[in-house]
Amino acid sequence: MARYKVIDMSPRLLPVDLHAQLVPGSFAHALHHLVDQLDLSAFDALYRNDGNGASAFAPAVLLKAVLLAYSQGLISSRVIERAFRDNVLFIALTGDAKPHFTTLADFISRSRDAIAS
Repeated sequence: MARYKVIDMSPRLLPVDLHAQLVPGSFAHALHHLVDQLDLSAFDALYRNDGNGASAFAPAVLLKAVLLAYSQGLISSRVIERAFRDNVLFIALTGDAKPHFTTLADFISRSRDAIAS
């Protein structure tokens, strides 16, 4: 009878360095550093939660995610939301943020002019 290696699917605690997932020279690495250098003050005017309301995702995080998604042909906010769960580049680029698809759709529609500039 043939013998096979046993696959152990029990839970593990593995430390993950998210920054190490952004390989130097890759598009995601360049995007991460490029967006961090941009003046994103045009996005700040779109938020009115200084005193009230829940804190928002930083525009840099959402912009990185949207640009990475568009570069990979992902244009649906629901598909982009799924990438936040399944794709290590999205997890690393956004620090494991998990915005709802409506947050992404709202950001894209409200920030269209700011993204274009």
